[in-house]
Amino acid sequence: MLLIDNKVVEQVLTMKDCIAAQQSAFKGLLDGSSVGRPRLDMYVPCDRDDGYYRWGTVEGANDGILAVRLKSDILVWPKDHEAGGSEQKYCIEPGTYCGLVFLFSTGNGKPLALMNDGHLQHMRVGGAAGIGTELLARHNSKHLGMIGSGGMARTFLEAILAVRPIQKVTVYSRSEARRGAFAKEMQERYRIEVIAVDTPEKAVKGADIVATCTDSMTPVLKPEWIEKGMHVVALTPRELSAEVLERFDVKVQQGREVLPMADTDTFVKGISGSPGAFVAGSAKERERLPKPRASKIQTEDWPTYTDVISGQAKGRENEDQVTFYYTVGNWGLQFSSVGGHVYKLAKEKGLGMELPLEWFIQDIRN
Repeated sequence: MLLIDNKVVEQVLTMKDCIAAQQSAFKGLLDGSSVGRPRLDMYVPCDRDDGYYRWGTVEGANDGILAVRLKSDILVWPKDHEAGGSEQKYCIEPGTYCGLVFLFSTGNGKPLALMNDGHLQHMRVGGAAGIGTELLARHNSKHLGMIGSGGMARTFLEAILAVRPIQKVTVYSRSEARRGAFAKEMQERYRIEVIAVDTPEKAVKGADIVATCTDSMTPVLKPEWIEKGMHVVALTPRELSAEVLERFDVKVQQGREVLPMADTDTFVKGISGSPGAFVAGSAKERERLPKPRASKIQTEDWPTYTDVISGQAKGRENEDQVTFYYTVGNWGLQFSSVGGHVYKLAKEKGLGMELPLEWFIQDIRN
């Protein structure tokens, strides 16, 4: 049993390999060699009277490895729920987080690895942006407009650079200091022009590709900013309005995150970032939670990534179409494919910490 921390993940995982691992796993959905379970959460009252505890898991299996990704978070919503704002989270105290990925062999059931999910999480989400960009963006795309300058924005940029010849990036985020630091860091790292701008409209104007990577609870794009030929990729559905969605000629979702359950007193869809969650607490305690909202993105009829690569659906057909890739879906497969790749490289290179297998195996039938 191998313990793999974020430093090892960062040491062995490249963005090109992250993208390729996911693409291979997604293709396995076509012949049944890959499978994934949609994300499912649980909300329980916490010690704070303005927050809630959330437990979340997602699973996937491909190429002989099954992954279980789990998160243990305290959530707070510091602004009025109706007016929008940002979801904030932590574990134990602000600035620390608990996210883990367990890997198991589907050949004999053996526990293989336990790893931090931090760097892997950022890479797999960024990789999804790269997958959609490679599938749908114009091949000669050179200008990337970004809204957001946090950790996810860094991997979005890295992934898009891996699949398109970007020469210029314009970036906006609410913090002038953060967007300025992002522009300086990314320009030095990638040796391309990166410009921090003071409005989101300036970031988007004239871009070939638009990427939104924020924690906003309200839309960050306006429909009049969308131009012919653009490709758009978003981190969360909250960042897009119905009016913006109407501007897209081609809409493709990464995978169908279908939870075949109806809402009940304890099972609720659409709380904060949760597709579906079991909720505990009294009526008064549940008032702390944001009100459940139907997703602004109704994807039932949208083709998936595998529909397009198999020829069952069409992607971009001309240079003027506006395309959109929805990065939600196949989450469990992202962790099994990328986590499995990291595990194999760590074993080859002798990285990580070996844990006694007997800690995880017992002789009592469960």
